[in-house]
Amino acid sequence: MAGIETHIPTNRRRFLLSSGAAVAGAGAAWALPNRRSSSGAPGTAHAQPLTRTSPAGPGGRRAAPFGTTTLDTTARLVGSGGYRRIASGPGWPLVVRGELASAASGRQDRRTALACFLQFTDLHVADVQSPLRTEYLRVGSPGSWRTQEALSVAGAVSLVEQANAVRKGPHTGRPPAFVMSTGDNIDNHSMVELEWFLTLMSGGRITPNTGDPTSYEGVQNSGLALYWHPDSSLRDQDKKRGMPPLPGYLEAAVRPVVSPGLRLPWYSTPGNHDDLPGGCLAPQDPVLTEYITGARKLFSVPDADVAAFRKVLDSGDDPKCTVLKDILRRNTSRARTVTADERRRMFTPHEYLRAHLNPAFAGAGPAGHGYTDNHLDGDRMYYSFTIAEGVIGISIDTTYRSGHFEGSLGTEQLRWLERTLAAHSSRHYDEDGRLVRNTGADDAHIMVFSHHHSPSMTRRPDAARSEEKRHDGEEVIALLSRFPNVVAWINGHSHINHITPHAHPTAARSFWEVNTASHVDYPQHARIVELVDNHDGTLSLFTTLIESAAPYHTDFDDLSSVGLASLYRELSYNAPGLAAGLTDGVHEKMAGTAADRNTELLVRRA
Repeated sequence: MAGIETHIPTNRRRFLLSSGAAVAGAGAAWALPNRRSSSGAPGTAHAQPLTRTSPAGPGGRRAAPFGTTTLDTTARLVGSGGYRRIASGPGWPLVVRGELASAASGRQDRRTALACFLQFTDLHVADVQSPLRTEYLRVGSPGSWRTQEALSVAGAVSLVEQANAVRKGPHTGRPPAFVMSTGDNIDNHSMVELEWFLTLMSGGRITPNTGDPTSYEGVQNSGLALYWHPDSSLRDQDKKRGMPPLPGYLEAAVRPVVSPGLRLPWYSTPGNHDDLPGGCLAPQDPVLTEYITGARKLFSVPDADVAAFRKVLDSGDDPKCTVLKDILRRNTSRARTVTADERRRMFTPHEYLRAHLNPAFAGAGPAGHGYTDNHLDGDRMYYSFTIAEGVIGISIDTTYRSGHFEGSLGTEQLRWLERTLAAHSSRHYDEDGRLVRNTGADDAHIMVFSHHHSPSMTRRPDAARSEEKRHDGEEVIALLSRFPNVVAWINGHSHINHITPHAHPTAARSFWEVNTASHVDYPQHARIVELVDNHDGTLSLFTTLIESAAPYHTDFDDLSSVGLASLYRELSYNAPGLAAGLTDGVHEKMAGTAADRNTELLVRRA
């Protein structure tokens, strides 16, 4: 590909995951969280010269001031068969991408660091026993239900531990200023999941169990061969393809886990699963509202109902959830009795904001994690904030509140985004391409955050805001392209690592779209993002993928929180079609190519 260079260090950094900060962080799950006072707000540090860290000699430990990244080592599948194990593999190289600006020689010696932060996305912290979950869609589509979902809390705690171990960016030596979580923080729009997520990020004890406090009441002990039953001898469809029996798994999955909380400030961006049950259903429908907290749950439905529901989910053309409600009514006699739990109730956008503003979840700050009391007026979930001196972040809300998995922006928010961009730009271009000067504004480097990526944003009407026109991803790209100081649009939703250059015919007007894979599915990644000024008319945006702090080696007899976090990763790597199927193309699509992983992305400096 033109403009792309791959850099593989001559002394490639490889060492066992058991060395260094990753394992030190993994032990924290058993310690009570320390309540810390809020740290300094991001943006208080000045630009600083880059520092370099030398790797250790062969066989030695590297005394690096930051945690293990995928530059060092990566999880890889080993062995053969229907279930494969995880081992430490070689790190991935740094790929220099020059599609938007040329990579001048000598820039490594003259540039200064401007910003460093981490991105989480698509954690999908899940109440796997919720009556409103639709695991039965797995009929004919094994990937529609995840074997690892019951371990989402333990897996996410391990990611928090790894974030705490990242003391400095690998390319700048600058400490991360914050974590931005770009949506789908939870899975099913329930209050108990929201409390788990906020506790995960801010620190505290989480018991990932609902319904009967003494036992698990979900599909994995249902006796139905459609689901993996780790605790029984049932020859379910997953065991037939090689999944192991794991006695004690379900008991361990609902035991309390303690999160140390992030040691650095964190911000929150909403995703469709945060706003909507199932990520696409009507959030305030009275039938669904009653069902999610009730005492009946469907574990299976006839194949015809599965097909009908899947059809409307794929199209999104059932905003009132008529098909699902018909399925629930038609199959009343099939539903099993479970323990009702009011904590599973859906929440309103107002309650979502109130929960973020709750001082009990302040953690390392900032208060509200991007939201303020002013956002309660109109339940607005978009805001701007200071990333670092001269660097501005803008978080936008791309969800359809009436129910749909796709995204969009309403006209009011699009105009707010335009005003916010202009307020930090001394010059930009209008819709007709004419230069507009704003002498009252100081230029800042701008990064935009959202849940949805541009291909998943459409113009369909939003019944919750029917009077407002909706705008798609192409319109957002067009708006961002009018401002030469926009550096990047960082998002999630796709569960795939993919980085796209958005070039404008005017060379100075271009930016990168950085789409990051989820933490619930293979390959379970987050990103370190670093911005530097090369002092040659260009900026470099470094993106470095990280994995959780969990050891690669999984011991089936270790059902501690650390062992469960390792198992969470290994199960995700053994999803149907990944471990056994099989082509490398399946893996590459989700993990991305080398040019979508660890990168230096060059862009012209405005």
